Amino acid sequence: MSGSVALFDHDFPAGFHYRENFVTEVEEQALFRAIADVTFSDFEMRGVVARRRVAFFGESYDRTVAGPLPAFLRPCRARIALWAGVDSEAFAMALINEYRPGTPIGWHRDAPQYDVVAGISLLSTCRMKFRPYHPPAEPKASRRAATHEVVLAARSAYLMTQAARTAYEHHIPPVAELRYSITFRTLR
Repeated sequence: MSGSVALFDHDFPAGFHYRENFVTEVEEQALFRAIADVTFSDFEMRGVVARRRVAFFGESYDRTVAGPLPAFLRPCRARIALWAGVDSEAFAMALINEYRPGTPIGWHRDAPQYDVVAGISLLSTCRMKFRPYHPPAEPKASRRAATHEVVLAARSAYLMTQAARTAYEHHIPPVAELRYSITFRTLR
């Protein structure tokens, strides 16, 4: 995973890798135009409808196939796979999230069937916070505070592997401006 920012430059959880300017402004605008043609739907998890809207491609959370990967996402998947050191076909799922102003994503850890999680942030900056993950079976400790915070710039990308993927949960506080994220996931 060459080209990652050194851990001493930022306070990242182990296994988190970040690159600014992963896509150019021209590429970002082309992705934004292509995303305008994507059909989004509400996202429901455990009976609660989230404020973000989503579009799934490939294998979704329940292991059903949501539809083929659109051609406009293939170059992004290939580039992020090269960075992650995996075959692009290993990314079995792609997800586009639409965050309108004021939209957060709550504390969570990605579904256990996924391994490497890679994301590309488009249009605006957001913050991603991390805190240690505690399995639901463990007794609830006092309110857990974030231990790491990463500013994801527009056009940046990240990889969550190893401890960042399994030992932490993450969330994004409400965004100030429209933001899209493209997330790719490999299967375990």
